[in-house]
Formats: sequence, structure tokens, C-alpha cells
Amino acid sequence: MRVAQNRDRQAFAQLFDHFAPRLKSFIMRKNTSAELAEDLVQEAMIAVWTKAALYEPSKGSVTTWVFTIARNLRIDRIRRDVHMPTTELGDYDEPSEAPEGEELLGRKQEDGLVARALQAIPEEQRQILVLSFVEDMPQSEIASRLSIPLGTVKSRMRLAYGHLRRILETGL
Repeated sequence: MRVAQNRDRQAFAQLFDHFAPRLKSFIMRKNTSAELAEDLVQEAMIAVWTKAALYEPSKGSVTTWVFTIARNLRIDRIRRDVHMPTTELGDYDEPSEAPEGEELLGRKQEDGLVARALQAIPEEQRQILVLSFVEDMPQSEIASRLSIPLGTVKSRMRLAYGHLRRILETGL
């Protein structure tokens, strides 16, 4: 919030120091070279600086927002760098394996439902899921980072799964 409201460079430096190594690790786990990962981290952090005012805490955590920016930049870079040769297909008429409009719509609706379900679970459970799945952190590291027992991490994760399952099955 300090970056968004006051363009606070010290707050941004703290964000950078916290997120840059995690983003690089996250991007490199997606089969990206270290050099490209560094470039994407720089782009992501510039986007965080310039778009800080667009962050809405009600829509998710800062971590989720920052990782989403990095993920989208990586996808954009891959799309931009792909050079597909053109091949004349003639009368070739085999059905496409690409998802059709209804399937894409269904996926988008599911994504929205999952996002709403995540917002409906308690913060301490959501935080553990984000650390586990977005930051790809093992449970023992989550316990250490949050200064809570490993058993508590496991319990909160199990409770979060139960809450999510119940919410998603009922469609609330």
C-alpha cells in the first residue's frame, strides 16, 4: 500500500528483496533459463511498481498478485518468442484438438468459482495454500516461515481442502 499511495522506494525495495528470488525460482521451475528468468523478474517488479495502485486486497494477497504478474509476463514472452513455420495444409480437414468455446467458457467459470472459494476460506488456511501451491514451498518450510508447528500446517491444509471441497461441491 505504501508503494501505491506514496511511491515509497524503501517499501518497494523490501518487496523486491522478498519477491525477486522467489519469482526467479518460480519462473525457472517452469523450464526457463536463469537469464530469461532474471529478465522476467525485472519486468514483473517494474510492473509491480507501476501498477501498485491497481492492487485490490479484497481480490487476493499481494503474493498472489505479484506471482500472477510474473506468470502472465512469462506466458506473454513465450508466445512472443515462438516462431512457428507456416505449412500449407491444402484440404486437410481434421478436427482441432484445441478447446472449443464452451470448454473455454467452462474453464473460465471454474476458475472464477475456485477464486471465490479461496476467498471464502479462513486467511490462515488460504495463506498456507498460497505458500504451498503458488510459491511451491514444502510444508516444513511453511512451518518455519510462519513460526508454527508442522502439524498445524498439515491440519490447516487439510481443513482448507475440506472447506474448498464443500464450497466447490455446493457451488456457493
